[in-house]
Amino acid sequence: MQTKIAIIGYGNIGKAVEQAVLAADDMQLAGIYHHNDNLEALDADVAALCTPTREVPAFAEKLLRQGISTVDSFDIHGQIFDLRKRLTPVAKEHQAVSIVAAGWDPGSDSVVRALLLALAPKGITYTNFGPGRSMGHTVAAKAIPGVKDALSMTIPLGTGIHRRMVYVELADGADFATVEKLLLQDDYFAHDETHVIPVPSIDALNNVAHGVHLIRSGVSGDTHNQRFEFDMEINNPALTGQVLVSCARAAVRMKAEQHYGAFTMIEIPPIQLLPGDEEQLIRSLV
Repeated sequence: MQTKIAIIGYGNIGKAVEQAVLAADDMQLAGIYHHNDNLEALDADVAALCTPTREVPAFAEKLLRQGISTVDSFDIHGQIFDLRKRLTPVAKEHQAVSIVAAGWDPGSDSVVRALLLALAPKGITYTNFGPGRSMGHTVAAKAIPGVKDALSMTIPLGTGIHRRMVYVELADGADFATVEKLLLQDDYFAHDETHVIPVPSIDALNNVAHGVHLIRSGVSGDTHNQRFEFDMEINNPALTGQVLVSCARAAVRMKAEQHYGAFTMIEIPPIQLLPGDEEQLIRSLV
């Protein structure tokens, strides 16, 4: 039986989710809905929330109250646990599952960090993003009053420190100094070195490439100098869409097992993310 998945929001990530659904034999597209559509009659096993991050909590609550499981790529790291805490009682009450922060970071990178922590319990992990376009930061920059279009690039400086290069195309009559001040105050940008640069056209700069170089140096038992590295170079929305679809699969299985609530990716057994027969997966992967 195919899982019916609805897409809420149809920007870059929504389109990537659609592609991942159509490529999966066990998935069926239940519909594509824009932010302002009426969702009361939505008929789906799970909804992929592809809205801007700050709209995710309200959409998730609404759909969970309808008994529809949700997956999202909420990416404000400091607010993820609070979102999980907020959605857990709603999901449990309505016998649904919500998997939050299910992109690549937070998301799949979180799983890698957890695994490396298990391999070397004492040590330091550095997550170096980019260089590449940050979807969440770009959306946040676009929402600043006076911004017609924007592009936020993440530049790794090493040891988990980053520089944000934010290119803005101003709306007619907008004051750059005001836009810059508002942008630098936003929680997305307030914690990193950020440079705001006015440009005549964002379209000439646009690129959705991104990546990560994750390093952990630590101790296994009493043995020091254990070093682990994880690298990837990706199309940002494509990977986010694939992770959301994989987590949608897990959400449906967890609901069938009556494992209701809200969860992050590090709480989900990896086999729940994969299509196929459990025995065959274990035989081939272990």
